Amino acid sequence: MRILVSALEPSANLHLNYLLKKLEGVEITGIFDRAFGEPLYGMETFSVMGIADAAGKYFVAREAMARMVEEADGCEKVLLIDAPAFNLPLAKKLKRRYPKKEIIYYILPKVWAWKKRRAKEVARRCDILAAVFPFETRFYPTAEYVGNPLLDELHARRLPQAGTTAFLPGSRRSEITRLMPVFRETARRLPGKKVLAIPAFMDDARIAEWYGDIGAFEVVRDTQEAVAKAEFAFVCSGTATLETALIGTPFVMVYIARSWEYALAKRLVKIPYKGLANIILDFEGEGPMHEELFQEEVNCERLLDLYETLDREAFGQKSRRLWEILGHGSAERVAQLVRNGYN
Repeated sequence: MRILVSALEPSANLHLNYLLKKLEGVEITGIFDRAFGEPLYGMETFSVMGIADAAGKYFVAREAMARMVEEADGCEKVLLIDAPAFNLPLAKKLKRRYPKKEIIYYILPKVWAWKKRRAKEVARRCDILAAVFPFETRFYPTAEYVGNPLLDELHARRLPQAGTTAFLPGSRRSEITRLMPVFRETARRLPGKKVLAIPAFMDDARIAEWYGDIGAFEVVRDTQEAVAKAEFAFVCSGTATLETALIGTPFVMVYIARSWEYALAKRLVKIPYKGLANIILDFEGEGPMHEELFQEEVNCERLLDLYETLDREAFGQKSRRLWEILGHGSAERVAQLVRNGYN
């Protein structure tokens, strides 16, 4: 079986890695990490964050969509992973050109946060919808909850080292450059060992340019390892927050965006929480498990205060509850859907 894959982001390619282990004998083409073979485009072509950054990739994206549509002619199925800004327009073009070709969408657009009407658009353009949060089936009636990929991917067991604090400033330049000054000041005022998680794909040149002075930190190139060895963590908004919540390390979620981007997002996003663990618990009718800080709230004094006052025991109880809600990993079921559809 030959499959057209669209996996533009590091997290999507991590999910793809575990999925491919369940799909032996399948050939892939399209957009993905070069570690899986020779793609039409490597994921680094689309490594962007934020509205302004994405605008700069418009012409590259348009060219890539055209090539993907042509490439689909020689593929039996299409697998789209996350990245709705690219994958939904691609799905529209593919369905128009190949109305009978099966399209699987894995890691669905977050219509529960905004643009709820988009759910009908996704269902119209895609044949199989693989939801990774149980509550998503409320918004996508034809979707199936397949489990959550993080339950496949967690490899680190929590063994905290006394006095160790982890700092996770994200994986994109805009995240890292805004958070590192606050992280450096906070680390300077905390006792014990300070661990800085830097993604494995980050090269020395980008580390020097994006992170600045990291002399106060022990660098760990595996995010889960950094979190698992820490007693406490400060984590940039994103999938890493759910990862940290499942590992069980108490943390505070932080994020600093361009002021106009934050104002726009605040206007558009209508859910009470932004951290994935908090969102999951909220849909279950339960309270949040961690603090969420944005913009000016992300400062050294506030971070130090939460480090001292966060209820570690309550956090641990919420972490165990998250495991109960999510239940199991997703790779096995998604592989079955890719091969056999809903049958």
